[in-house]
Amino acid sequence: MMEAYDRFELLVNDRVVKTPVAIASMAGIVDAAYVLERSAHVGAAFIGGYSIDGPTLEASRRMAQEGRKEFLYDDPLETLEREIDALKQSDVVMGINLRGSTPAAYAEVAGAFEDRVVYEIDAHCRQPAMLEAGCGEYLLKHPAKLVEIIRALKSANVTVSVKIRAGVAADDRDLARTVWKAGADILHVDLMDYGHNKVRQLRNASPLTLIANNSINTFDRAMDAFSHGADLVSLGRKSDPWTLAGLDAAITRFADEGGWYNAPKQLCRGGDVRALAFCCMPVKACPLIPALEKIGLSRNEYLKIKQEAVKDTPLDDGKSTCFGSLAWCCKISSPCMFRNMTLEKKGLSTREYMQCKHHLAEKIMHKLFDEETGDESS
Repeated sequence: MMEAYDRFELLVNDRVVKTPVAIASMAGIVDAAYVLERSAHVGAAFIGGYSIDGPTLEASRRMAQEGRKEFLYDDPLETLEREIDALKQSDVVMGINLRGSTPAAYAEVAGAFEDRVVYEIDAHCRQPAMLEAGCGEYLLKHPAKLVEIIRALKSANVTVSVKIRAGVAADDRDLARTVWKAGADILHVDLMDYGHNKVRQLRNASPLTLIANNSINTFDRAMDAFSHGADLVSLGRKSDPWTLAGLDAAITRFADEGGWYNAPKQLCRGGDVRALAFCCMPVKACPLIPALEKIGLSRNEYLKIKQEAVKDTPLDDGKSTCFGSLAWCCKISSPCMFRNMTLEKKGLSTREYMQCKHHLAEKIMHKLFDEETGDESS
């Protein structure tokens, strides 16, 4: 499994994610058996949704009577215990997608299963019965309640994901920052028709692990999501074994060749905030200057962040490059004989170079978010 970590450097719930391909929950369909049939080619899976208290269980029964597929049961904890046990020997990181009407309902489930799974709050369902029960999309229009639920789960010291539908909240960027500040760890977003622009907005708004969902069933679509900020992609209706196997193989091959599977586009080509790792010194009129202004970072602060971040790393020097250090060099896909000559002289492969840039981007993100110098600019 360390090979998978070296390849993707991706951890969820303190477990190595073997591939950034996930299965999204589909009520009445995705359970442990569904995941086990596909486990060879997914790194994470969210089973459910599971209703966990009286109001949401009644909503599930109403929806089933109306022809919807639902998981129906009398004892949620007993049912979840069975499903969690079925996947405990799997190398797939497991999440449970939950629908509850009160923070206490979520806290009860977390108290029962502790850190065995990722707890995903369903703020995505748009069925009237669930909205009346106070969950699903209701939470996107009442974010204070969503915050209460996140905090109730985090009080149990567990990993929390929030599944949302893009375009429902008043401002998805504000929502991303709100759930991050409340303590959530993962934002799982159904992009609807918004595409990669929404992924970039959300990536620039918070450092949460970002899972992109909705019709991402080809390598090109997955790479589009990755290059704008997604850490994983998830599949629902198209999560058949053949599609998952193809995606896993193509992404793995790309990672092995390139060194950074979800490297952003360069900033001047529409990249997200991580692309600062590829930007040069702010000495000319280019997209870097307005980007720094949007995130509230002065030119001197930007220079200091990158200089400190590359200290004692392979990017620290490079006298033959334009600015005397690989810290200011661009993405490997952009031709540059000075960068390439420097890499050859240092004995640094292009893959290793991109891995170093990945680590640089992580340090920049840490400075921007954990030390609160950034904002939710698009």
